[in-house]
Formats: sequence, C-alpha cells, structure tokens
Amino acid sequence: METQYFKTYSPALGRDMECKVYGHAGRPVLFIPCQDGRFFDFENFHMTDTWAPWIESGQVMVFSIDTMDLETWSNKDGDPYWRIRRHEQWVRYITDEVVPFIRDMVNRRNGWEGCPGIITFGCSLGATHAANLFFRFPDIFDGMLALSGIYTAEYGFGGYHDELTYMNSPVDYLANMPTDHPYIGRYNRNRGIVCVGQGPWELPDSTIRLNQICREKGIGVWVDFWGHDCAHDWPWWHKQVAYFVPKLLEG
Repeated sequence: METQYFKTYSPALGRDMECKVYGHAGRPVLFIPCQDGRFFDFENFHMTDTWAPWIESGQVMVFSIDTMDLETWSNKDGDPYWRIRRHEQWVRYITDEVVPFIRDMVNRRNGWEGCPGIITFGCSLGATHAANLFFRFPDIFDGMLALSGIYTAEYGFGGYHDELTYMNSPVDYLANMPTDHPYIGRYNRNRGIVCVGQGPWELPDSTIRLNQICREKGIGVWVDFWGHDCAHDWPWWHKQVAYFVPKLLEG
C-alpha cells in the first residue's frame, strides 16, 4: 500500500499540520480520527487493514488528518467562546487548505480534470465532525460514513450556545432547515451512512434524533442501528466499515 506523509503550515490555524495519504488512485476519503486523535490513528488502529481491499485496488485514496479536539471540544475548562471559534478555524483549514490539496492529488493520480466529491469518514467524535462536514458543505463532500457519533454541539460545549455552536450542531440546524431548502436535494444526490450500536459505551440518543429529522425533512441518509452487543470500540467499527464501504462506493 502506497503511503505518503505531509507536514505543512496552516494559515487558518497558525501552526504546522500533519497528514498521511494511503493509496495510489481512486475516490478521495477524508478520515477524521476519534476524539483527541492524530493523523496516524488510521494506521495505528488498523483501519488500513480494513480499508485495504479498496485502497490497494485503486478505488479510494484515504487522507488522514489531525484533530484539534484538545483545544476545542475536549477542553471543557476553557472559554467556550474561544473554543468554538478555534474549532471553526479547523473547519476552515479543512475546506480551504485540505480540500484543495486532496483535489490536486486525486486529479493528478487519476488523470482527472475535475475531482469528484470527497467522502468523509470517522468514528466517535470523528463521526461527529464527518457528519457536520457532509451536512454543512454538500457541494464539497458527497459521501459520509459516520460511526458512533454524537450529533449535537452540547457534547463539547454544554449549555453554551451561539451562532457557531449552532453551525456545528447537525441536529439543531437540520431541524430548522426548510423542507424546500436546496441542500436537501443535494443530500439526496449524495450518499450518507450513519450507524450506531446500542451496546457498551454507545450513546445513540442524538442518532435517533438525527434519524427522526432526516425522515421529517425527506433527507435520504441511511441511519442504521446495530444491536445491544455492538460496543463503542474499534473491533465493531472495523466490522461496520467492511459492511458499509461496498454500499457507500456502489453506483
């Protein structure tokens, strides 16, 4: 499996950011690690093995980036006003810096003139971020696999609310989205999959709410609930990847 490492300065964040790229060709997948995770977690937690059939066959290239959770969602003692604005800088880093980098590399590797949309993928808080990117920027991200996420900003910011926590809380902004909003048609042309178990350490409440909202709004995201044996842990996420990725890539 071809693997590349990159370290570049991010103007949006004012610091160096690292990433790894797995694969030589195919559709781009943006992997966001679990809470407080690093760019090397995709490899260290053996997701490379699970994704290998699609990476090595040239169906996908996976771009694994760093989180900023330690400064933002996890920094519960910090000023929430500052923390959510730091998080929004990280979102801008992704949309303004990582996305052009992905598009350029994928176009060159595949001989394409126009990179298709990017698939977001994450587990736990990585799924929260992956889903938020998919719903906020449907013209950039046309696929999503979100496993065991929590889809409300209250998880990171408690009772603090402002316009930026709202913009990063899918169950809130989707609930208020008009049914004739143009994004809904875009979501339905894209392909999103959300899954959560009901076993140890899983917190399915916000996924249940997300499912209700999608049904009410006519959003065709597939929300799947696995059983009470399904735990919030890597072995189950490996099983879910093996099950869902063929469905995510088909068509």
